[in-house]
Amino acid sequence: MDKEALRAQAVALRRAGKSRREIREELGITSGWLLDELLRGVPPPEWTKRPNAKDDLREKARELRVRGWTYREIAQALGVSISSCSLWLRDLPAPARSVYDQERVAAAWRMRWERILRRREVERVNAKLTAAREIGDLGRRDVLMAGALIYWCEGAKDKPYKRREKVEFINSDPALIRFFVRFLAEAGVEPERMRFRVHIHETADVEAATRYWAGVVGADPSVFQRPTIKRHNAKTNRRNLRDPYRGCLKIDVLDSAELYRRIEGWAFGALLGRMRDTEEEASCVLPPRDPLKRPSRLLLWRIPRHRLAWREAGRPAG
Repeated sequence: MDKEALRAQAVALRRAGKSRREIREELGITSGWLLDELLRGVPPPEWTKRPNAKDDLREKARELRVRGWTYREIAQALGVSISSCSLWLRDLPAPARSVYDQERVAAAWRMRWERILRRREVERVNAKLTAAREIGDLGRRDVLMAGALIYWCEGAKDKPYKRREKVEFINSDPALIRFFVRFLAEAGVEPERMRFRVHIHETADVEAATRYWAGVVGADPSVFQRPTIKRHNAKTNRRNLRDPYRGCLKIDVLDSAELYRRIEGWAFGALLGRMRDTEEEASCVLPPRDPLKRPSRLLLWRIPRHRLAWREAGRPAG
C-alpha cells in the first residue's frame, strides 16, 4: 500500500474518533514517526483532550501559531516551555516566514515583560504605601518642621545683598501646595492674608487650571489674582503627557516679614538640631547682617575701583 492510501485510511480513522494506538493496531503501523507524518494537520478528537490548568495558554498558543509565531517566540510570550508548545501545536502547519517581522518579535517581548513589569509595579506601590504608613499622623511640630524645610528648598529666600523677607512659594506639585497651605495654617496665617496666582503657558487652558488650583487650596477662583502668562516655547520637550498641564501656583503671604524669619529659624533648627544661644554658633548659621561689615553686592558696582583699592590699602580715598 502506498503512502497516500495509507494516509487516507489513517485520516479517516482519526476523524472517526480513533486514538493513535487504535490506528497503529488497525493499520499495522509500527513507527511513531510514520504515524505523525500520516496525521499531520489533522486535529485530535475532542475526547482525547484532557482539561488542565493550561488550557487557556494552549488556546492562546494556537492563536499565535496561526498568526505566524515560532515555538520560541510563543514560549517566551506565554512563559511556557518549547516542548509544551510542540505538544500543543504539532498538528498545525509551520508558517511561512520569508520576511523577518520586527513588529511580531517586539510584540512577543512585550507580552513576556508585561507580567514582570506589572509585578514590579505592584512591589513598588506596596513599598511606598508601607513607608507612608510608618510616618503616621503629623503633629504641629512635624508640620512646622517639614513645611519650613520645604520652603527652604522651594520658596523665595532673603539674601544679604537683597532684603526679601517675604513668604513667596511657587510649585507645580499639588501635594506640596496642599501641604504648604496646611503649614501656613499651623503657623497662624489667616486665609485672608494668602494671595494666589497661576503661572502658566499661553497655550494652556488658563480657566481650567485656575479652577483646578482653587480646588487644591480650597479657595474660590474669584479670589485668584491675575494669572502670569508665559510665552510658549516650541522647543520645550514635555515628557509628562499622561497628566494634564496646569502650570504652577504661587502663594504670597501679606505682612510676612516676621513669618519669614520664623520659617528661617525653623529650617535651621530642623537642619542643625538644638542650638546653644551663643554668638559664635549663631554666626556660623546666620550670615552677618551689618551692612558696614558686608556691603551689598548691588552697591559695589557703584563704587569706583580706585576707591575700593584705596579702602583695601587703608588709605583715604581722594
